[in-house]
Parts: sequence; C-alpha cells; structure tokens
Amino acid sequence: MMGNTDLSWKAVISGVLCIFALVLWSGVADSAEKTPVTRYWMSVSTEKSGFPGMPSGAGGGMSGMIGGMLGMGGGGGSGKKLELQVVSPKSTPADPQATHDIPPGQNMGPTLPLMTPEPVRPGRAETVERAERPEKMEKPKMRMLMYWGCSETVRPGQPYVIDTEKMNPADFGRAFQGRQVSVQNPPSARSGWTYADWPNRKDSKQVPADSSLAGDHFVHGNYLPDIRFPIGPGHDFMSPVEFTSTKGSPEDSFQFQWNAIPTATGYFATAMGSDEKTGTMIIWSSSDVREAGYSLMNFLSDEDVRRLVRDKVVMAPSTTQCAVPKGIFKDAQGAMIQFIAYGDELNISYPPRPKDPIWAVKVRRKSTSMLPLMAMEGRGGPGRAPRDEGAPPPEKKEDEGITPGKLLKGIFKW
Repeated sequence: MMGNTDLSWKAVISGVLCIFALVLWSGVADSAEKTPVTRYWMSVSTEKSGFPGMPSGAGGGMSGMIGGMLGMGGGGGSGKKLELQVVSPKSTPADPQATHDIPPGQNMGPTLPLMTPEPVRPGRAETVERAERPEKMEKPKMRMLMYWGCSETVRPGQPYVIDTEKMNPADFGRAFQGRQVSVQNPPSARSGWTYADWPNRKDSKQVPADSSLAGDHFVHGNYLPDIRFPIGPGHDFMSPVEFTSTKGSPEDSFQFQWNAIPTATGYFATAMGSDEKTGTMIIWSSSDVREAGYSLMNFLSDEDVRRLVRDKVVMAPSTTQCAVPKGIFKDAQGAMIQFIAYGDELNISYPPRPKDPIWAVKVRRKSTSMLPLMAMEGRGGPGRAPRDEGAPPPEKKEDEGITPGKLLKGIFKW
C-alpha cells in the first residue's frame, strides 16, 4: 500500500501531465451552450523554418515534428496552413453534405468539401494508449533551471530552480503553473450533433504560397444553415516570421531580430534544452516576468494577448529584437527557439447580438517559426561548430525522433 507521500506525488504528477496534455492537444469537447448554435472555425497559420536564408519549404521535417509536439501546427514544412471545423446541432443525416465556397484569390478551386469523420469502431476508445506505469509511482527525479527576459546577461534572482529532490509535492505543482489563458474549444464531434472538417480524406490539398482569404465566403450543406461572411485583408494569412539577424552562440549571448509583422498583436519566444550529463533541463522565455510559456505557444484570444502584453509576458507588437542570456545553454545538447506572432481574431455571428445567434464564425490566426540556438558561423557550416582537421568524424547515431511520450518519460524517469 502506498504511503501518503507517494499519493501526493502521484496526484501532482497527474496534474503536470494534464498541463502537457492541454498544450499538446486542443481537441477538447465543446462546452454546453444555452442555445444550440452552429459553430464554424477557421484556424489560419503561417509557418516558416527558422534558418536564416533558407527558402520556404526547406527543412520542414524538423519544424513539423517539433512544432506539432508543442502545439505550433506541425502540418509539415513551411508555408500557409488552414484548418476548417464545423459542428451543427442537427443530427447527422444519412448522407451528410457540406462545403465551403471560397474566394478566387485563395487559389484552391471553387470550394473545399467538409467531411464528417469515419465512425470509430466499438471498443476502440478502450484501447487508446494506456501507458504501462507501475502501480506504485516512485518520486520523480528532475532538475530544471528556468530563465526569462530578453537580456544579454542573466538577470538577478535567476535561475528559478525546480528540483524534486528539494521540493515537496505542493511546491512542485506550483512551479508548473503558468499564466491562465482562455481555453480554446474548437468545434469537435459530440453526441447528437454533426461534425465535419477540412482537410480530410477526400481533399487535403496544400495551401498555395500566394493564397489569400480576402473576399466572400459561403458555407452550406444539408445539416447547416447558410453561413455567409466576408474576410478583409486585415484578417488574411499573417506574414511569415523573418529572422533578419542572428548573432552569438550558446556560450555567449544569442541575439536575434525579426521583421515586424503588420497584423501581429504581440510576440512570444521560448527555448528548451537538456544537459544530458546531469539530466538538467533548461528553459528560457522572452517574458519580463517568470513564465515558461507552456500554454502560450498556440492560438490565444485577443483579450488574453492584450492582458499578457500589459503584464509584460508577451512582447509588444512594436518589438523586433530579443536576446537569450549568455551561457545558459552552453552545456545543453542542442536547443531550439520557438517563436510565435499572435494575430487578432475575426468573430461574426448571425443574427447580430443581442439576438440569439443561429451561427457563429471564428477566424483565429498565428505565425510561427523556429530558430536553432547555436553558432551560425564557422567552417562547419550553419549550425555546426568547427572541427579539428585531425579529429575523427563524430559517431553517427540513429535518431528515433522526439515524441511527447519520450519527453515525459525523460522527465519522470518512467
């Protein structure tokens, strides 16, 4: 039988896993509405590899893999990304049909078909990834150093140390609490309603580089009311994040600059690395106050972004440069800066309030990139340090890839 301490640690770790789950997965069920409303969401992203000078589309494998794990899209490669989701209070007809007629400037044909997912086989839900964990969970062993602020040197009072060997369960749980933000609940499948999305098994074409959402949109089908709405240039795809200058290395202060994005409402950056010799994880964020940013690397509501800018957690839209403090990643085996520019939302409902709406549309936007935090110059080429001519080549090891499960197992030693 487990003691009280084991029970406490098990409860706290379960809470931490919930935090990671919320970051990695946003497909939570819709909350109950007072009046059933057809809801239509357009999730609009611009993704770009962070290697200065690299053309769009290059190096997309790494960006897609890490970006998907951290909630930054992960559609694979650089470019414009679009996801359409609709849920209707009407029950699913025998032959559900729905489509989104798009403006000519989108350059993706006249319409995008919305399809209901294939039904899940009975009993399948019971087999969804049950982690093989022991009945008695040992106290996790983890040490993390947390830094924050755009600064060339480490600011006083840093780092904040998270060490399970020196913390009780309550302190450990509080250490992972970040800024509260509104939970984004996109349309999802629910009992008695009809859900559909795009891309899907019928159509999954890529969004062209010259695609524009500006113009008139019409969503219709045999289980939907007619949904007509315009999108103006101010709510089109955001410009890509262009890093115009990088300077420094993990041993020194790493400084980076970017072009201002005209429709951005704020920026946020974070980086994470691990010292494999000691097992210590290092986290840095651009926030002026302590904030790791677990829940900030994704779509945020306009209200949340404005509040976080006021609180100096998110950088103001006029900001175009930042610096990672000197030496904090010098012992890390590779580190990557994740960067996000938030765009304001477009929210339309019909009929207009205060009348009860029949349908509601949300267009949410973001632009993301990644930047390797390493020396950008040297004979070894971008991202590699020079090697002695007489030294033997480094041993090649097969890369199995990074997955959320491996990340959590590494932290909690499962």
